[in-house]
Amino acid sequence: MPATALAAAAPPVTTSSAASSVSTVGLLSSVPAPAIAARAWVAIDVTSDQVLAEDRADDRVEPASLTKVMTAYLVFNALKEKRLSLGQSVAVSHKAWRTGGSRMFIEPRKPVTVEELIRGMITQSGNDATVALAEAVAGSEDAFVALMNQEAARLGLKNTHFTNSTGLPDPQHVTTVRDLALLAKRLIQDHPDFYGYYKEREFTYNKITQPNRNRLLWVDPSVDGMKTGHTEAAGYCLIASAMRGDRRVLTVLVGAASENARTQESLKLLNWGFQNFDTVRVYEANQAVVEPKVWKGNASKAKLGSRSAIWVTVPRGQAGNVKSTVERTDPLVAPLQAGQQVGTLKLTLNDKPVREVPLTVLEPVDVAGIFGRAFDAVRLWFN
Repeated sequence: MPATALAAAAPPVTTSSAASSVSTVGLLSSVPAPAIAARAWVAIDVTSDQVLAEDRADDRVEPASLTKVMTAYLVFNALKEKRLSLGQSVAVSHKAWRTGGSRMFIEPRKPVTVEELIRGMITQSGNDATVALAEAVAGSEDAFVALMNQEAARLGLKNTHFTNSTGLPDPQHVTTVRDLALLAKRLIQDHPDFYGYYKEREFTYNKITQPNRNRLLWVDPSVDGMKTGHTEAAGYCLIASAMRGDRRVLTVLVGAASENARTQESLKLLNWGFQNFDTVRVYEANQAVVEPKVWKGNASKAKLGSRSAIWVTVPRGQAGNVKSTVERTDPLVAPLQAGQQVGTLKLTLNDKPVREVPLTVLEPVDVAGIFGRAFDAVRLWFN
């Protein structure tokens, strides 16, 4: 079902200081997640940033060519920051040319553009293209791997460690499906201008045409990515992403038994996620969720909300049962800066927590004059 705005007004807000943990929303559904034949998997709603269901999502696994999502993320960063350009010619090193596994078939004395290498890395899963891009960004693959691990830490990939840019087997090259889901989500959100490469069904280079290994691109028109992987140790792996209406669901699956199995099991998860849940907007971007009292300020109240629209995913037909609770540290004392986090919005369904969103100051509140500050100081004392 497409993401929709909540038909009624935003849920009533109460204030609380009680701690709670967010539930995996699939556990609240009357339709359980399907049995999935894979070593580990996770399904998330990208629109609301909620986990729909998971199995062994924090087990460390070999990512195989799913690694290339991080390589692409860093290449897209470099393009966005003008450190690379799509038409830029890249000299192919002997190391890139000799890299084993799946290949784009670049050659040392034949210049290739950054865009061609991106398409070769994503559509053809070329390890040679991947190493060439790593060298173009950082000078060497070793230096690029250091950037990969720095970026993993910045993005909060807590159980990920990279030793190469391609996903070739290494005992120290590990991640989790939860980390991969977070990485894939960030690539989609941070680099929408480049995400379109993931839906290309084939790419021809050096007179060699290779199809995208993501069979879902032919099976389901809503699927527009994202990346396959396979090694003997990792099994068959797939990050799949689909957009239906305004809503995006993403799945990560590793350790399937075959290409067909990873395709069918991923599609099973995507369909379950779309068919059994609604994703609804409960607050608009920059909408004041609450307006609490401010002490010693030139305004009596502060507007607290989120710069982005706030969405929540719930089992189908349950949107009307969503309630909001705000936790904040009182008293709020000026000055307050725009963007300063001063609370948390907690969304619950039938008293079960389903999502938490930081609440920030939407408009700054400066310090009041000396008499206003003195008056509030006295009131605070007695309060």
